[in-house]
Amino acid sequence: MLALRLVRGSRPVVQLRRLLVAAAAAGSGFLLLYVLEEAAVSGPAGSAASSARLLWALVPLAATVQLAVAVARTDPAARPREGLDAAGLGPVRLALVAAVSSAIACALGSALALAAFLHLRGDLAGLPFDGAGAGLLHAGRPLPVAAALTLLALAPLTAAAATALALRPRPAHAGLAPQTGVPWGVGIAACGLAVLAYSPPTGAAVPAGGMLVAAGLALAGPGLAYACGTLVQALRPGLLRLLAGRGLQEDAPRLGRPLGVLAAVGAAALTALALRGRGEPLAPLGPLTGPAAALVALCAAATLLTSAIESRQARSPAREALAGLGTPGAVLRSAVVLRAAALLGAAAALGWGVAELTVPALTR
Repeated sequence: MLALRLVRGSRPVVQLRRLLVAAAAAGSGFLLLYVLEEAAVSGPAGSAASSARLLWALVPLAATVQLAVAVARTDPAARPREGLDAAGLGPVRLALVAAVSSAIACALGSALALAAFLHLRGDLAGLPFDGAGAGLLHAGRPLPVAAALTLLALAPLTAAAATALALRPRPAHAGLAPQTGVPWGVGIAACGLAVLAYSPPTGAAVPAGGMLVAAGLALAGPGLAYACGTLVQALRPGLLRLLAGRGLQEDAPRLGRPLGVLAAVGAAALTALALRGRGEPLAPLGPLTGPAAALVALCAAATLLTSAIESRQARSPAREALAGLGTPGAVLRSAVVLRAAALLGAAAALGWGVAELTVPALTR
């Protein structure tokens, strides 16, 4: 009940972020239902293809969960405030409240996905759009209710667990340097490229290898952001470059992983374009491949933007102190632009490099 009251009483901007999470959950849930119907039609003979489609459909789900966690981290209701401990709302309770809020948003999206799927199949009130979606969604076959509800429950449960894990109380000395994840990230990404290179071009190995590459880039992202800050303030920096570089180093733990995921999305887009140019289009989800790719890209961009908002909230005391010392506002704004340019440039370069390695692995 407390989580519901906090959700209802939040500001419009916070509600908009939660609606974005619900929309992303609706899209990922719709894709899961589509994969379920495809598996039911193909039967046991197409189990390998069904497993591959399911893995591909889990990619938008993972992007949705990442967005839900980022939104929960910026939620004012999840931040500890003075006097809440006396009311029984300590850090652990607030993390649980944030987890329930994420679950509510994703459950709303899953319900919308089920309603839209049934409506397009004509199971609610006739076939809409002159039956345009009937053949695609196999309207003549019954929907496995238990399996559909199980798949739709993945988004709320996973988002709640990930939010509780991300917002759990940690000791002050528990943080690690951003550079510590770089070797592990590079190793995991290299394993993913090896899976892509030494596996058949069809089957579950391709999405599994792609997920390993994305996980490796996300793990190495904080180190990449920290390195960007080091390069920005290298070679006798002035006030502008010093502010931008130190800001990047401080924000590396928050912005690094969304930056790595965005680089992975860019690499996937470049790889898909290269394969299409060679006459080998990558369409694992059939006609819904394009909407699924758009959903992943939008979730990755929204997650990075939301993490930037979290960084801005965390840096507001330092920004006010600098303004009080007489730092011109133009310098502070220019530092923000320089940080954004450095991060986006690094993400573009990393995505291009990974795509250059991925295309030969898939076209051997």
